[in-house]
Amino acid sequence: MQRRVLLLLAIFVVGAAAIAAATFALLPGAQQRVATTVAIGGPFQLVDQDGRKVTQGDYAGAPFLVFFGFTHCPDVCPTALFDMSQAFEALGPDARKVAGLFITVDPERDTPEVMKNYLGSFHPSIRGLTGSPEEVAAAIKTYRAYAKKVPTQGSDYTMDHTAVVYLMGKDGVFVAPLNLKRPPAEVAADLRKYL
Repeated sequence: MQRRVLLLLAIFVVGAAAIAAATFALLPGAQQRVATTVAIGGPFQLVDQDGRKVTQGDYAGAPFLVFFGFTHCPDVCPTALFDMSQAFEALGPDARKVAGLFITVDPERDTPEVMKNYLGSFHPSIRGLTGSPEEVAAAIKTYRAYAKKVPTQGSDYTMDHTAVVYLMGKDGVFVAPLNLKRPPAEVAADLRKYL
C-alpha cells in the first residue's frame, strides 16, 4: 500500500514538472522578457488660473504634482488640495521648488477666474489649469486619468474622476503616485528626494 502511494506521488511530481517545463519552453519570448514602464503624463496645453497658456514644458526642471478634480467637488478635491497644501507648508522654503497642478475635469464651469478664486484657500504653489473641453480631455488621456460627467437632480451634474496625486520628476516623467494620507512632514521628506 505504501509503495503504491509513493509510486503515484512520484508519477504526479514527474508529470507536474514536465508540464511546467513544457509550458515555460513554449511561451513566446520566455527568455527575452523585459520590464516596461507605462507612459503616464506628457505634453499638454492648458490655461492657468491667470489666463496664461501653459504647457508641461513650463514646469520642466522641477518636480511637480498633478491632481485632477473640479471646483464643485464636495469632499475629495478640497481634501486632497488641503493635504497637498500641508505638505508644501512642511517643505518650508523648498516649496518654491515644487509645483502643484490642479487640472480641472470640468472645464465648462471651471474658468480661469473660478479656478483662481477657488485656489485662494490653498497653498500658493498650487496652480489651477483649465482649457477647452478638448484640451482638458487630452490632458486627462495623457495622464491615463478618468473623468465622467454624472447627471444629478434637474440639469445639475457632478464629476466622477481619478483621485490620484501624480508625482512627476524634474524631467516631466512619472515617478509614482504620491500618498498624501500621512503626516505632512513625511510627504515633504519624500518630495525633497526629487528636488
